[in-house]
Amino acid sequence: MDTMRERFAPVITRLLDEDPGVAVVLAEIGRDGFAEAERRHPDRVVNVGIREQLLIGTGAGLALTGMRPVIHTFASFLVERPFEQVKLDLGHQDVGAVLVSAAASFDWPAGGYTHMAPGDVALLDTLDGWTVHVPGHPDEAETLLRHAIGAGEGKDDKVYVRLSVQSNERALAVDGQRFLTVREGRRGVVVAVGPMLDAVLAATEGLDVTVLYATTVRPFDAGALRRATEAAGTDVVLVEPYLAGTSTTAANDALADVPHRVLGLGVGRPELRRYGQIEEHVTAHGLDAPSLRKRISDFLDTRVNRPAAGPRLTPA
Repeated sequence: MDTMRERFAPVITRLLDEDPGVAVVLAEIGRDGFAEAERRHPDRVVNVGIREQLLIGTGAGLALTGMRPVIHTFASFLVERPFEQVKLDLGHQDVGAVLVSAAASFDWPAGGYTHMAPGDVALLDTLDGWTVHVPGHPDEAETLLRHAIGAGEGKDDKVYVRLSVQSNERALAVDGQRFLTVREGRRGVVVAVGPMLDAVLAATEGLDVTVLYATTVRPFDAGALRRATEAAGTDVVLVEPYLAGTSTTAANDALADVPHRVLGLGVGRPELRRYGQIEEHVTAHGLDAPSLRKRISDFLDTRVNRPAAGPRLTPA
């Protein structure tokens, strides 16, 4: 099976051929995948060199002309380094673009902390109006890329697509909007984001919990979470492949009118200073199936005694 990033260049190349309004902006990283597209569309495949602030500024300029720019590099260079340009050139000017990252939280451990970005989604959460897709399989990545570029979003929409080498075994029918119900139970709700699904399913095997699958995390599907808690109770665990707790506020807001508890699991804040392998980072952050099972079970086992959730309160 190819990786999400390996799927990215062929999909975008086809979209460049199909839609004269699509452009690609690169900062050296990933350029080889667009060699043929650059020959066919030299005016719409732009490489700015290792200049990440210019990367965002160029994409914003193309958007101001009515193009739909796809802007790509590693997550740490796409969201963190040029954050001021993301905030002003795209947000303040109110123009749309599709930011597509690679390397995710710790996908390339040998690159060290400079090439890691577990806080990317949390950082984008400080800005208004961003859609965030976190596919868990290359097929889902293709679906969500097409959705972001034209099938679902408008040209002025700001979209972040977070690609990872971590992947679930099989793709699900994602639509760029809603959480999917993968398993139903009565003892709590576990929300698995993107490539965390397989580990969550293994971790919750035999536990009486509902598992929701989220590949579009912003906007947060509050309705799906509320419906799930009506049958499974209001103990909620979020398992995210980026900074732990990134979506706890969204979950709390969704359940603001009922007593509830939320546990946010994900990448920890301490920096792991040995390169290691991806699997070692997953284990160190407690995101492997055995660690998740213990953390989820311990949380559910400490449930306080309280009446079952009653009718929802409707604001006057």
